[in-house]
Amino acid sequence: MPSRLADTVSPYLLAHADNPVDWWPWGEEAFAEARRRDVPVFISIGYATCHWCHVMARESFSDPEIAQLLGDAVVSIKVDREEHPGVDAAFLASASAFTPNLGWPLSVFATPDGEVFFAGTYFPPVDVQGHPAFRRVVAAVVDAWTHRRDQALATGAAVASAVRSSLPAVDGPAAPPGRSAIHDAVETLRAGEDREHGGFGGAPKFPVAPSLQFLLDAGADDLAARTLRRMATSDLRDPVEGGFFRYATNADWSVPHYERMLYDNALLLDAYTTAWTHDRSRAWAAETAAGIVRFLLETLRIPGGFASAQDSESTVRGERSEGGYYALDAAGRAQENPPALDRKVLTGWNGLAIAALARAGVAFGVDAWIEAAVDVSDTILDAHVRSDGSLVRASLDGRASTAVAALEDHGMLASALLATGFAADRPDLVMAGRSVLDAVLVEDGEFREPGGGDPVLVARGLALAGDPSEGAYPSGRSACAEAAFDLHLLTGERRYREAAERAASAVAALASASPVSFGSSLRLAGRLADETVQLVVVRPDGVDRRADPMSQPTVVGGRPALSVAVSVSASTARELAEGGFDLFAAREAVGGASTAYVCRDFVCRLPITDPQRLEAALADGDSLDHA
Repeated sequence: MPSRLADTVSPYLLAHADNPVDWWPWGEEAFAEARRRDVPVFISIGYATCHWCHVMARESFSDPEIAQLLGDAVVSIKVDREEHPGVDAAFLASASAFTPNLGWPLSVFATPDGEVFFAGTYFPPVDVQGHPAFRRVVAAVVDAWTHRRDQALATGAAVASAVRSSLPAVDGPAAPPGRSAIHDAVETLRAGEDREHGGFGGAPKFPVAPSLQFLLDAGADDLAARTLRRMATSDLRDPVEGGFFRYATNADWSVPHYERMLYDNALLLDAYTTAWTHDRSRAWAAETAAGIVRFLLETLRIPGGFASAQDSESTVRGERSEGGYYALDAAGRAQENPPALDRKVLTGWNGLAIAALARAGVAFGVDAWIEAAVDVSDTILDAHVRSDGSLVRASLDGRASTAVAALEDHGMLASALLATGFAADRPDLVMAGRSVLDAVLVEDGEFREPGGGDPVLVARGLALAGDPSEGAYPSGRSACAEAAFDLHLLTGERRYREAAERAASAVAALASASPVSFGSSLRLAGRLADETVQLVVVRPDGVDRRADPMSQPTVVGGRPALSVAVSVSASTARELAEGGFDLFAAREAVGGASTAYVCRDFVCRLPITDPQRLEAALADGDSLDHA
């Protein structure tokens, strides 16, 4: 019988297509089959570069006897967590009732209604140090379903109810965290710093790029820079190809887990770029940023966008090895096949990379990086925006996934299009970014996925609307809120700011309690708490940004004093003004010279045409009543 996974767009599922397990892809059909047969569903969730997913696949899912056991007892569903983040989030929340050690592969047993009555992570083929053999787990599940079904159903219902009730209220507190809360979050992170090795806490050690960016924006440069510099010289970074690995198993950043993720490297590129713009004597930050760009463009760049990740495993000198490839120098690597790429193109993660490239290109004055951001932006708009305006979540070699686009796809892509549009003087990209975000900003000021999320979860009441968890990269809600606040600063529309404030308010308590896990939300809260200061430089058409002294302050736009800083051509300013971006209304290149406008809450002072006057004004906050 042909595999049901053979036509999917997930490399993770395709790697399991030849398993003897009778896998079903995620969808209503699998649950209908479970109801027809009156059996539970086994939901196995992982991703293509997950080491222990590979191990369980080799040990258990390639075993004909285990495959037969699963085939007789359950309907088995294989899910790529990166293709279906909402499914992963929902079942992680349920699995937390059964194990504190969440991770992947996630192994979930549920009723045909999707309610979880048992869950774990990796199960070995034989009993090992307190971990039951997978065969025994399946046998126990079958016994419970056959002889104690009422108990299994009650457990599933109780877990589902607990997950629903544990979600934070949409409205949250009355206001986003203020300056005092931001200060407290910085001090909490400072207290948790590993002063010897950098980073926060002990082993395992993750780069937590959103928290580092928050610290940079919050004025805690010393704290963020210590970690960034130590990571740059640690085993977490590949010195040959320039990219960062996902995390280190030891507190000193040694013994990494060798998968390299697109989102980590995109966010770290932003952090190293910001660290350099804040202090241009940090040559290590510039060098590290350039290395990340090299990794993005030479390793992860594929037709269609950026690949999601690179595997930790490869074959080195004829033997399977995790990390062995990365132990080789450049000459040694040239003799081996590199670890496989997860060639799945994710809209949101591509958005992170596009935005980071555009910002780095502007900061470092490298046109090739901006051009790469533009090229991928155009590619994503062409291939991942359907004719009705809806987004594609993922694609593989030009084939679109049926997975519902998540909030993160809308927020991250919107921010990417805004950043790239201004970097490249492409007002069409800026306006496309606004359209992408408007698709998920509903009338009550909340961000909602079209259709409410994954339809299978929605039909069962299992979708986690507005899931606030951020982890290693921004949540969908915080990504949308960041783009919304930028749009407020550019358009003057109050609805965008109110949506951003609502999102920041909803997670205020969670962010204050665990700032290392909510860096993106705290960064947004800091921006909302700051005075709104906008800088627009309008250049005569044909004047290169890099050759324009008036545009140089925008290169160091990471200054906390500036809420937004952009340099545009006169024709771009006119087009944006006509498109409803009020910050650009009546902004001209006065007398044919590049002209700066400094505005506070959209109230702009007299135009400035002298670069020294502008620099002094930005440095000391002059009233700017006289140009």
